[in-house]
Amino acid sequence: MKRLSQYFFRGLIAFLPVALTVYVLILFVTWAERSAMALLRPVTGDFYLPGLGIALGALLILGLGVLISLPSAPRMLSWVELPFTNLPVVKSIYSSLKNFADYFAPHAQDTQQVVLLTMPGSELSTVGLITRQSMQGLPQGISALDDRVAVYLPMGYMIGGYTVFVPRSWTTPLDMSVEEAMRMALIAFMASGKGKVE
Repeated sequence: MKRLSQYFFRGLIAFLPVALTVYVLILFVTWAERSAMALLRPVTGDFYLPGLGIALGALLILGLGVLISLPSAPRMLSWVELPFTNLPVVKSIYSSLKNFADYFAPHAQDTQQVVLLTMPGSELSTVGLITRQSMQGLPQGISALDDRVAVYLPMGYMIGGYTVFVPRSWTTPLDMSVEEAMRMALIAFMASGKGKVE
């Protein structure tokens, strides 16, 4: 029974990520197709090409990207964001998600760097993400910190973490993407078992 339960959980672990990904994709495709049908049927009648919903969705996202790249976009965006930035509970959720999404967006100056953080004289090291290369623009107590970087230390198995302001010399850059570091941190850098020594 023990071996059977091990096989079952191994199969479940292999199956769940694929099944959830496919399920989310099916939900998105179904929603996009239904929305496109509802929009186009009054114009085209019974004529409809499968996949048109996905194409229209991609065009809408592309158009939104072009729109928010315009010089006047920040002012328009601030009006749209007004309800989300003023309601007490919604404001906290929206600002957190927006900041998190902004971190992964492309930036002119590459601040997205995965590092190994080690205190001098300590053998303990942790993987973190540099979120700020300079303290300029922060409140007075923090902006006075010279040669410091802000390092976000993600927690395993949950959304959250700590931000610490440490000397740059405490950090060692790692050859790892931000996405890979966040994915590994989420599962606490757990080994897959493929390279396990018996």
